[in-house]
Amino acid sequence: MKYVEDPNLPDGNVCLAAADGRISAEAEHEMEKLGVEVIRMSPHPDLYDAVCSHPDMLFHHVGGRQIIYAPGSDPEAVADLASQGFQMVMGESRIRPEYPGDIAYNAARVGKWYFHNLRYTDIRIKEAMDRMGIEAVHVAQGYAKCSILPVDGNSIVTSDKGIARAARKKGLDVLMLECGDSIRLPGLDYGFIGGACGMLSKSVCAINGSLSKLRGFKSFLSFLSERKISVIEISKGRVTDIGSILPLMISDRSN
Repeated sequence: MKYVEDPNLPDGNVCLAAADGRISAEAEHEMEKLGVEVIRMSPHPDLYDAVCSHPDMLFHHVGGRQIIYAPGSDPEAVADLASQGFQMVMGESRIRPEYPGDIAYNAARVGKWYFHNLRYTDIRIKEAMDRMGIEAVHVAQGYAKCSILPVDGNSIVTSDKGIARAARKKGLDVLMLECGDSIRLPGLDYGFIGGACGMLSKSVCAINGSLSKLRGFKSFLSFLSERKISVIEISKGRVTDIGSILPLMISDRSN
């Protein structure tokens, strides 16, 4: 097994990923059938219920072995990942329940850029990105990772107009998907496309729900198909935000 070097964009078949601990048994079973072990996140005491177990609110995978995590994050998940060789670095920012106190770790890495409301990004993330020469792209949206599905190093799917505009200025290909409340997030009016999906290899994107229930699914399929990416449904019914499917390790199987 190897570590995913380019966060969110595995170059092999994913064998370890993080997701909300409330992921359905059906979805976890489908992931297991695909050879993916799921790290199930337990609730953070200082986050509200809808997102308290979302890995994209608590972890930022820098790449390779390094993960920066919010103080107070699930100690079992932190220990589990450390036992698998990850360098778990506690961030400086303490999570608070009210926006923007909850967004410090929700930066979205896409290839050589990272997108976030940079006024609130955890300093450890900024320092790591600066060391690696990853360019910061400021956007108003604090829930950047929730709002972005990185498809490859030059392509994203998002429902956020500000993110789409900023990404296009950097030369990225962008699919603006007006999915709204077709993505479910219990406790809130709607969820996010980034939070409901994740790449399981260069050529496979997993979605947590029935693709046909996603508003704009034909455009979504077409955008991915143009990039030779297929979509796998890991559950049936409404598409549901589970705090992203964060790919962390890949196996030695071929794509």
